[in-house]
Amino acid sequence: MRFFSAGFLLSSLQSRLQMEDPSSSSSPSTPCLPKPSDLSKHQLSYLNQHFQTHQDLLHKAPPLHTSLRTHSSHLDSHLLHLKATLTQRTVSWIRRSFSAKTALHNIDISLQNLSLVTSQCGSGWKKLQRVLGTELPQLAKEVKQIETIHSYLETTLQLEALVGDLEDAVFCFVNCHSGKMFSAMLSNSSNSGTKQEKLLQAIKALNDLEVLAGLVKLRPQWHHLLKSVDARVDKTLAVLRPQVFADHRALLASLGWPPKLSTLKIESELSGLSNPLVSMQGEKRKSYSDSFLALCALQHIQTRRENRQLNLSGQKECIIQLWAIDELVSPIASRMEYHFSKWVDQPEFIFELAYKITRDFIVGVDDVLQPLIDRARLISYSAKEAWVSSMVQLLSEFLAKRIFSSLAEKYQEKQMKSEVILSWLHLIDLIVLFDKRIQSLLSSETSLFSTELERVESLSGNTSVLMIFGNRPDWLKIWAKIELKNACNKLKTDLKDETAWTVDGKEGAELPFDTQHFLISTREDHKAPLIAESALRITWEMVERCQTMPVILPRLQFIRLTAVRFLWYFFKVLLVHCKRTEITPDNPDDEALVRVCGSINAAKYIESKLRQWSDDVNFLEMKLAEKDPSNQRKDKNTDYNFFGEEIQSLSELATNWLMEIISVLLRQFENLSWEYVQKMKLYEQQLEDLAPVEISAAVDLNISVDFVEPLDALRCHLILLRMTLNATDFLDLWRSLAEGLDHFISCSDITCRIQFFDGGINQFETDMQALFSVFQPFCVRPEAFFPSTREIMKLLKMKKRKRQSICR
Repeated sequence: MRFFSAGFLLSSLQSRLQMEDPSSSSSPSTPCLPKPSDLSKHQLSYLNQHFQTHQDLLHKAPPLHTSLRTHSSHLDSHLLHLKATLTQRTVSWIRRSFSAKTALHNIDISLQNLSLVTSQCGSGWKKLQRVLGTELPQLAKEVKQIETIHSYLETTLQLEALVGDLEDAVFCFVNCHSGKMFSAMLSNSSNSGTKQEKLLQAIKALNDLEVLAGLVKLRPQWHHLLKSVDARVDKTLAVLRPQVFADHRALLASLGWPPKLSTLKIESELSGLSNPLVSMQGEKRKSYSDSFLALCALQHIQTRRENRQLNLSGQKECIIQLWAIDELVSPIASRMEYHFSKWVDQPEFIFELAYKITRDFIVGVDDVLQPLIDRARLISYSAKEAWVSSMVQLLSEFLAKRIFSSLAEKYQEKQMKSEVILSWLHLIDLIVLFDKRIQSLLSSETSLFSTELERVESLSGNTSVLMIFGNRPDWLKIWAKIELKNACNKLKTDLKDETAWTVDGKEGAELPFDTQHFLISTREDHKAPLIAESALRITWEMVERCQTMPVILPRLQFIRLTAVRFLWYFFKVLLVHCKRTEITPDNPDDEALVRVCGSINAAKYIESKLRQWSDDVNFLEMKLAEKDPSNQRKDKNTDYNFFGEEIQSLSELATNWLMEIISVLLRQFENLSWEYVQKMKLYEQQLEDLAPVEISAAVDLNISVDFVEPLDALRCHLILLRMTLNATDFLDLWRSLAEGLDHFISCSDITCRIQFFDGGINQFETDMQALFSVFQPFCVRPEAFFPSTREIMKLLKMKKRKRQSICR
């Protein structure tokens, strides 16, 4: 077919017309066609579009001519209408301008009149007060009510539309053709695409509903509207969720999940299990990714709805459970439980199998699922932690159902109690070991700059089998009783050792007396016996056994029932050890003093360790939880020290027995110096009974014979106490002892008869210098700790000088 230009067609048409009617060319009334050169580009393009052949010219020209004439007539009519409308608008604007001018003039006149007639006593002022005080607020209130009703109706319509979209999408999703949505084996891919599209529409409607519901929640008076919407959404989700889970499970089955477990015995070296998630390719991988993302989106919206309904706000602990991960664990659970049931009497095999499956699949889960979680924008969610948490929950449920429940029943029977205790402790040992191995699998995901404590806290959420006891307080109490009894038995065994109350044979070594000796931290520095270290070790073992327990309050309760009660048991041991030792002023036994000092040192060492433990963040957290007003067992003590009562008890025990030693030494000194005091009263009458003796070659002092024995006994006891008592308490002891001696000397009748005689004054000064020399190894100026005695000596010297001046 040949095509011609518009110019050629016009020329042809014109020549044909002239051939048919030659006279028409000269007639001025006959219209003639324009020349092609006179036409614009737009007109030529229009003609080229409609007339491409001679046939087009014959067939399309009449209809086109009719259409153009009709369009032209419409344009003419529209133009006339516009002219008429413009005229009407102009007249209306002129009329309104005159009306506005008149209204403004009237307002001006009214304002002028108002300024003249309104006053506080006039009627205009009262009317203005009524308008401003009553009518205007009422009008504003009514306007606000109208706006609220309008907003309520608008919100209701939006919610109704969104709920309708959700119900339509779910209805279409559920009523699609039979077959699973994401299965790679479907023959009808368009049906699968339709179901996926409807599911995404349902999820989008849910998200929009949740956003709008968050705004509605800000208006408490609309809570009935929100309840009705939630009720309809819950009914829709009750239909949607089971279908989505069923499609996801069918997809997993088509992928070959779960893999077959190894048939080798657990004692042998097991080979790694194949992971179908890693071997997915092409359409299978895409189908699984879409299904995983859909489940994550649905779970995220469901979590938001639950948080809103529970009025949760602020920081919230991240829930590491994911529905998609749980669906991976669910088909494995039945196969694992089959093996678990055969090893009820050998629980170590159960833990080994659980750890093996968790370890073999954790790398594939992290490589395949973590990118999908990131695509779903689930912040703070980890594929590793979700996988481990689900596996731990599987193991915990089996242990609670098949093992711990049976042990708890047998524990109530007396004849079975000993066997249950051994099985229970063995099971706890396996749990603690399993938790440590699980945390080592996850530790690589934590920050390299975090401390060991921070890593344990971040991983102990739902990744510990000890969460069994969080929901069973009766089992927790049984466990605590077993642990406490086992700890007491261990302590009794250690007490039977002959070296239990020794300090590694170092208590006889006398150390130089300096300031560094008071910086004590270790057991050797405190000179505490070995039994103190053993008691602390047993206590800390019980604390560590519950460290991975995810809930604070059960962990707090366990420590209070085990570690704290064990400490009080050991305090009674210390108290009994001291009370069995008799210390009498007549003859204080050195061995008795050493035993009492050992108990004091043990109390001080344990006190220092408990103070260190109380500063740990775990104990501070538990103490805050204990003081929480919502806690039924709220602690009324204002001290934030976790071991506050225990520290106070130890401090009182050490202080009481330290004061007992001081009182015994003071009474002994008083008894031994009785004859010396009596003879000093009669110094002038029985001067011959006092013979001088040389105390030292280095110090040229002569002391009374009767004063030598109390000084020697005091010096020997101080040397013994210095070697056996810790430095801090020995410092308090000798200072308190010096204060007591100073009080004894100042309040006795020693100076009543010697104040006016030179011989008595000189002898008293010599004896007191000998007393000061006993404390010389412990300080530079021992006389500073005898202020009353020093004042008496100064007074006696002043009277001596005064008497000598009078005699002259």
